[in-house]
Amino acid sequence: MSASDFWDRPQEARKISKLADRKKEQLQKYEDFEERLEELEVLIELAQEEENEEELEGARAELETLSDELARFELEVFMDGDYDSNDCYLSINSGAGGTDAQDWAGMLLRMYTRWLERKEFQYRSLELSEGEVAGLKSTTLEVKGEWAYGYLKGESGVHRLVRISPFDSAGRRHTSFASVNVVPDFEEVEVDIDQNELRVDTYRASGAGGQHVNVTDSAVRITHEPSGIVVTCQNERSQHKNRETALKILRSRLYQLKLQERAERLDEIQGELKDIEWGSQIRSYVLHPYKKVKDHRTDVEIGNSEAVLDGQIDEFIEAYLRKGNE
Repeated sequence: MSASDFWDRPQEARKISKLADRKKEQLQKYEDFEERLEELEVLIELAQEEENEEELEGARAELETLSDELARFELEVFMDGDYDSNDCYLSINSGAGGTDAQDWAGMLLRMYTRWLERKEFQYRSLELSEGEVAGLKSTTLEVKGEWAYGYLKGESGVHRLVRISPFDSAGRRHTSFASVNVVPDFEEVEVDIDQNELRVDTYRASGAGGQHVNVTDSAVRITHEPSGIVVTCQNERSQHKNRETALKILRSRLYQLKLQERAERLDEIQGELKDIEWGSQIRSYVLHPYKKVKDHRTDVEIGNSEAVLDGQIDEFIEAYLRKGNE
C-alpha cells in the first residue's frame, strides 16, 4: 500500500485497502481478548485467595461471555475469502414436487428470514413469485450486514424435505426439493455484458408489493441467453430501477460463474478433483417417519426439526465454516 503507484489501479487498491482494514480490526479484537482474559485471570486468582464467592460468580459469568465472543470471532477469522465480508443475494427456487415443493420453498424463506432477524441482518425482497396453491416458485432477498456472504455461502445447494404431504388427501409421504443460491454483492465488479445476449421481459408484479402491484408493468426479468441465468426484480415501482437492480445481480452471478470456471480449470491443471458445492444436495429435512435434519457435508444432525425450520441453523453454518478450515 505504500507503493507510489498503489492507487493507479483504483479497484484493486480499494480491495487491498479494505482487506488491510479488516485485518487491523481483527488484530485489535485479538489484543482486546488477550487483555480481558489476563484481567479475568487476576480477578479469579484474587477471588479464590479471598474466598469471595460473589466475585467468583461474576468472573465466571464474564468468562462465559468472553468464550461466546471468542467463538464468534473465530468464525470471522475462518471467513477469510475475498468476498466473505460482503453483502449478498439469497435466492430460493422450488424444484421437483409441484405444490409440495413450492410450499417447501416458502418454508425455507421463513427459516432464513427468522435467522436473519435473529442475527440482525437487514434484508429486503427483490422478487417473489407465489405458488398457485401455496408457498412460492422463486424469491430473491438482498441481505446487508457484515459477513453476510461469509455466513450464508454454505447454504447454496439443494435442500430436501421428506414429510406427510398436507396437500395429499391420501396422507402419503412426499419428497420435495428446493434450491438455494447465495451470491456475494461484488460491489464494483467489472463484467462486460453484451446487450444483444440479453432477453428482457417486463410484466406486472405479483404478490406483496404495495398499491402498484398489478397496475403497471414494472417488474423486470432478464435472461442471459449464453449462460441461461435468469434474474428477476419487482421490488421498485420504477421499471428502470428494477432493471438496474436485476443487471447488478446478473453481473454478480456471471462473475461468480467466472470464478467457478476458473477454479475448475485450476483443478484440472493440478490433477485434483474437488467438489463444487453449487447445485449439490447439501441437507435433508425429515419430518416423517422420524424427525431429523442432517447436513450431508458435515454430518451434523439435529433432532429438533421444528427449531431448525424456525431459523436455528447456526450449528449447520458454523460446522460448515469450521470444516472448511480443518
